[in-house]
Amino acid sequence: MIKLIATDVDGTLVVDGSGELNPEYYPVILQLLEKGIRFVVATGRTESSIKHIFKPVVNDVIMIAEGGSYVCFQGKTMEIHPIARDMVKEMIQDIHKMTDCEILMNGAKCCYVETKDEKFLRWITEDYHFNVVQVEDLLEVEDTIIKVSLYHPTNAGKEAERGFRQKWEQRLHIAISGNEWVDCIMPGTNKGVALSNIQKKYGISKEETMVFGDNINDLEMLERAKYSFAIGNAREEVKEKANYIADTNVNHGVLKVLRQVLESL
Repeated sequence: MIKLIATDVDGTLVVDGSGELNPEYYPVILQLLEKGIRFVVATGRTESSIKHIFKPVVNDVIMIAEGGSYVCFQGKTMEIHPIARDMVKEMIQDIHKMTDCEILMNGAKCCYVETKDEKFLRWITEDYHFNVVQVEDLLEVEDTIIKVSLYHPTNAGKEAERGFRQKWEQRLHIAISGNEWVDCIMPGTNKGVALSNIQKKYGISKEETMVFGDNINDLEMLERAKYSFAIGNAREEVKEKANYIADTNVNHGVLKVLRQVLESL
């Protein structure tokens, strides 16, 4: 019997960067919760973004935010994995040298940007619903930082391959999230590790877990579930790793499977 369902957001439930979820998900999630099934949202997004998208059920879902570096439930922190301040500063300096890239530096409750690009700023505040603080110099921010993200409008992964990833992949966990983002968090930290800790906390096995994902940063999470689904628009590497394939995000593939789960109970 399924006791835990975890899902990615961007590319899996919604089109990358969208701030709205099909409202038909909410009653289905509530019915699953009523059946005793724990529901986990696992994403590279911030807590504020998750709260916006899942507002009708926000008090009942476990949030794996910031790619696994921050986990919370009902307002209480379950896990947090800060990056050492000297490493944050060095990363910021490295990204500053890259052309056409923006930096998003995240604390647990807000994220910081230096950008002067109004279009980019509107996108992350109005579509992603990030709690954004605009600063003159990221190096002067005193907050505890749990994630640093490199943004490029078309191919962040390619930009990161120009020396940045090679330098940092031995010191941090580097995760490609869609075409626009490369997320840097503490080593040993990812959605899969966070999900595994949740499974241990509630005594839930891999055989009792269902997971949905579409991108490289979902691979570790898929390994923690017998019922691992790649959606139809997922990357080929993800489809190869998953045990099952669902319909695409625009066809609400996850919703279709969740309804099948309810029908089987």
